Amino acid sequence: MRNYIAELIGTFALVFCGTGAVVIDQQFGGAVTHVGIAITFGLIVMSMIYSLGNISGAHLNPAVSIAFTIAGRFSVKYLPGYIISQLAGAVLASLTLKLMFPANIFLGATLPAGPELQSLLLEFILTFFLMLVIINVATGSKEQGMFAGLAIGSVVALEAIFAGPVCGASMNPARSIAPALVSGHLEHLWIYIVAPVAGAASAIPVWKYLTENHKN
Repeated sequence: MRNYIAELIGTFALVFCGTGAVVIDQQFGGAVTHVGIAITFGLIVMSMIYSLGNISGAHLNPAVSIAFTIAGRFSVKYLPGYIISQLAGAVLASLTLKLMFPANIFLGATLPAGPELQSLLLEFILTFFLMLVIINVATGSKEQGMFAGLAIGSVVALEAIFAGPVCGASMNPARSIAPALVSGHLEHLWIYIVAPVAGAASAIPVWKYLTENHKN
């Protein structure tokens, strides 16, 4: 239960600060800026890894938990609890932002700027790279330690900086599901569920191949 509560708190913090930065940027005439939003996402991920990584592993992302399970590093019996906790934390964060900024229409929801296929492919590739970094710096299924927080937070910020204007750079179903549900904008949500899960899962066989060859 401690692990589930840690995932709930961590994902709440991620969605509250990350999508909160998007909402505040819209409400206050671009005060945060696009780069500021990307850095906010990177910093909150890094902060939660440092504070919660030794408890739950600080997955904060259903796609990451699923990928760790595929890799054999995370027990499938804990997977439903982790996903429920992550989604609950994310939805609570979006509800809090709705309470604070009732006039905001999208609440930081991820929406494609161009064709759906463009965002689908971009989200897939972004999450593939993110998971490749996570699996290489994690200890078992735990994102913990000085290097893990810095590496993973940096990748999140980097990918959000260059890809955010195109697809929103979600890389995380919980981060996209919550604002979509609370704002009622579900029209493109499937992209942000399918692409991150597929991207993270695809990183595992590549990681196994690379590390097995390295050992040989």
